[in-house]
Amino acid sequence: MLTGKQKRFLRSKAHHLNPIFQVGKGGTNDNMIKQIEEALEARELIKVSVLQNCEYDKEEIAETIVQGTNAKLVQVIGSTIILYRKSKENASLVLPR
Repeated sequence: MLTGKQKRFLRSKAHHLNPIFQVGKGGTNDNMIKQIEEALEARELIKVSVLQNCEYDKEEIAETIVQGTNAKLVQVIGSTIILYRKSKENASLVLPR
């Protein structure tokens, strides 16, 4: 679990990021989960945008992605999901305690 302090830190780091994935009408699928996993390994912190035509609730989408990738949910704000997972190969973010 992330502490409040860690979530604040990650939100501030994610503020300037653009969403690199968009979840549309069909929701998520295995291929998308795999691509998000690869992006998390490379970047550690990403944003996912949920489009208006998505048939699923953004909270459901966030939960599906978190379960599929072992990422930590930082925040769901508006239609944007912020995810964090420490990289195995090239960890660059140091979380406050």
